Amino acid sequence: MDYQTVLSQLESLGTDQNRKTYSRHGVKEPMFGVSYANLDKLAKALKKDKSLDRTALAKQLWASGVYDARVLATKIADPLVLDCSIYDSWVLDLDNYGLADALSGLVGSSPYAGEKMEAWVDSSNEWISTAGWNMLGQLALQDPSLSDGFFEPYLVEIQAEIHSRPNRTRYAMNNALIAIGVRNHSLEQQALVVAGELGKVIVNHGQTSCQTPFAPDYIRKTWDYRAKKAAK
Repeated sequence: MDYQTVLSQLESLGTDQNRKTYSRHGVKEPMFGVSYANLDKLAKALKKDKSLDRTALAKQLWASGVYDARVLATKIADPLVLDCSIYDSWVLDLDNYGLADALSGLVGSSPYAGEKMEAWVDSSNEWISTAGWNMLGQLALQDPSLSDGFFEPYLVEIQAEIHSRPNRTRYAMNNALIAIGVRNHSLEQQALVVAGELGKVIVNHGQTSCQTPFAPDYIRKTWDYRAKKAAK
């Protein structure tokens, strides 16, 4: 499928209800309102097309400015192929957490994950820093090569700054704290100390039912679940 065909298909899959839901979550126009289930199905179909230049299509989809198309771009782009300059360009377009989550998932799977994370976590831009902290959480969960010493300075930063950072950045930092706390038992203890000092992290979720996880409870429950699973 070419770009225009994919864009038309996306438009046909959009619904008024999804547009209302996405709006409540901070997504701005233009958007079609395509469900994530349908985005995943379309991405799967596009990945099966061996004749398709997915990199070129992903760039076109992102350039469209349409929310659904940009999310799809992050689902079909190959993180091992995209040039680092693309990530530097795309991150400047972020204007909601849904897109920040989607882009951080892509970049976090690329060879530039650590580099971009370090560059983005301290940005004054809410969405760029959100993407950066998302990626730190991904590294904590997915990269076994990193030492505890890599994550410890970020625990210090979370403790010192989380309550003063932008709204959605606080949410991503809280998730990163949890991810570090469930990485291993040494970091668990350090993360629990930080979480205990911080208390409840306040995030405004707008007109949604979303909630911010309480880090100490989430960390302990994760380790309890793992222990019970290992005992079976």
